[in-house]
Amino acid sequence: MLRQSKETRPSSVPGGKTYERVEGRLRTFIEAQPVFFTATAPLSADGTVSLSPKGLRGFFVVLDELTVAYLDFTGSTAETIAHLRENGRGETVFRDDPRFPEPLARFPDVGPTVHGLRAIVVVTAEPLRDTCGHAVPFMAYAAERDLHARRFAREDDASLDAYSSKKKYVATRLDGLLGLPLPLPPSPA
Repeated sequence: MLRQSKETRPSSVPGGKTYERVEGRLRTFIEAQPVFFTATAPLSADGTVSLSPKGLRGFFVVLDELTVAYLDFTGSTAETIAHLRENGRGETVFRDDPRFPEPLARFPDVGPTVHGLRAIVVVTAEPLRDTCGHAVPFMAYAAERDLHARRFAREDDASLDAYSSKKKYVATRLDGLLGLPLPLPPSPA
């Protein structure tokens, strides 16, 4: 059994544990996951929840004891970005933000032009809770899918902007919230 320091020892709560910070075994576990999900919602009670699967190793990092970040790539919509811009529960650092190079350096295995990188999503993780997961089946990791990389690696700033501009819910989400700034900020590379 792994032992945790007194500072990181979780406190018990019904259905799971609460942690003061992301470090040690918890950090290692989080950063090793090849897939994760984001779930966001607008402040409006009649808004829609967005649950989005994310993948690729090295795509999600722990920046510090309370802050996590992931790379946001070109895809179907920009719902998570729209929700964060509206509710302030996270921050989107776009490619033209002077702060962009600093968090980008934390993703050494992902080049800024691969996959149509649009932004970096940064979230303060508090409170930190887990659940037992006793009913979750054991799964085996087979391989990375390269479809997204192959699709967007051949794009440049102009073609990514054209692609994003054609999508119905990229600049403005279905509930009217602001999504991505269009035209897209230029690539940092």
